[in-house]
Amino acid sequence: MPIVDLHAHTTFSDGTSSPSEVVHSYLMAGVQIMSITDHDTLEALPQAELLAKKAGILFVPGVEISSREHDHLHILGYNIDPQNKRLQEALAQNRENRNIRARKIIKQLQEAGVNITEEDVFKLVKTVASRAHIADAIRNKKIAPSRQEAFRKFLIPGKPGYVPNEGFTVCEIISLIKQAGGKAFMAHLGIVKEFWNFPAGVNSGLDEIEVYYPSHKQAMRETLLS
Repeated sequence: MPIVDLHAHTTFSDGTSSPSEVVHSYLMAGVQIMSITDHDTLEALPQAELLAKKAGILFVPGVEISSREHDHLHILGYNIDPQNKRLQEALAQNRENRNIRARKIIKQLQEAGVNITEEDVFKLVKTVASRAHIADAIRNKKIAPSRQEAFRKFLIPGKPGYVPNEGFTVCEIISLIKQAGGKAFMAHLGIVKEFWNFPAGVNSGLDEIEVYYPSHKQAMRETLLS
């Protein structure tokens, strides 16, 4: 059975590795089939696909699209056409929503007495701003010791820097992926269990769900498989 990893992010979204570093790490790990699924951007795909081909790794073009229904209710799209105009327009809209959200979060943090500026955050951003970049800026200024702690203290619901996400519904995202020729997967369902709505997803064209994810324990994997 081949070694496969179809969920990876690069520095073009909230990852910490460049496309070349991701491909190299997969080559060293013996991965035979891979995808890049950056949040709301396709920018890393051409470089990653070329490098994967040179490394002898089968490359699946992908993307992870954020919904407005929950911060972690995301849809993965695979084998999408990166040149699809409607998909490109939708992702551009989501990126703009993300940048607006980031500025709102920064303003709320400043009003709460957190010493952080837009420059602190956006100098870390390559393509699209995310809460991860804000958390990293908080960490860099030693206001919190880690990205995870910055989220816990400032960026989750009920904390001073939380701003709800905007954009498309899950069903709208599935439809976008399908009309771009792709397969739609619900991502990391173990962390959004209270928001499961498989019938609605299937009616919109949902193809699969992500079962194997680092935070999914065995019991959750068995539930999702069933």
